Amino acid sequence: MPSLKELFPQFNKRTLIMGVVNATPDSFSDGGLFFDKERAVRHAYELVRDGADMIDIGGESTRPGAEPVTLEEEIRRTVPVISEISKHIGVPVSIDACKAETARQALEAGASMINDISGLRFDPGMACIAARYGSPVIIMHIKGRPGDMQKSPVYEALIPEIMDYLREGVRIAVQAGISDDRILIDPGIGFGKTFDHNLFILKHLAEFAGLGKPIVVGVSRKAFIGKVLGDLPASERLEGTLAAVTAAVLNGADIVRVHDVKETVRAVKVADAIKRGCMEKTST
Repeated sequence: MPSLKELFPQFNKRTLIMGVVNATPDSFSDGGLFFDKERAVRHAYELVRDGADMIDIGGESTRPGAEPVTLEEEIRRTVPVISEISKHIGVPVSIDACKAETARQALEAGASMINDISGLRFDPGMACIAARYGSPVIIMHIKGRPGDMQKSPVYEALIPEIMDYLREGVRIAVQAGISDDRILIDPGIGFGKTFDHNLFILKHLAEFAGLGKPIVVGVSRKAFIGKVLGDLPASERLEGTLAAVTAAVLNGADIVRVHDVKETVRAVKVADAIKRGCMEKTST
């Protein structure tokens, strides 16, 4: 399996865009829109045309209160889509899953990366699968599980506790044999956090650079954005998402995970230019 730098030649040169394809009937922002395989495939191609550097395919909703799906159903939703798009899409594909067998079959079908919201905790076999295939893995923080994570989450020290969880996830990964340079971290915006927690994490995102791993951030259309904007629904959170993405980029995000790729590519291009203090040089 290629390394991060081999997968993404632009890594460390600009912020990368991960486009989301939810092959689920109940995701919070677009549940059911891409549940059909052909729709999911077409949407993945559209996201790449809009500028996505990678596509993240998920078959199990992780919205607050979501119930888990069976292994067989998750595989049915994701693996055929990955098998189809990985042959033609031209960018790496990530499997958004917590089950080791789902990840294994996705990697066999052509996925290049694992995005595990549990930080390698829900399925003890996940780290071994990533190690066996040499797959880069995103280790995310979550407090609880999707079904109960938003029931009054409490922290004594928010950033240190998240960092400890991620640090332990990195240790699990390395101990399983995952190469140190194939590990990414995600503070888990919205996964066991209050609205204020999410804002605080974005404000202090730069502290996560202390873990020495690329930082992935997913803020797209999330509830805290709707709350700030007066309880707007997910379908009306684009501008708020772009503001949160810009904050993430300026505070150190290496990859942003989003639904609205075209608009995000434009916003991130400006944010990157501000971060560098100059425009990107282009060859003539």
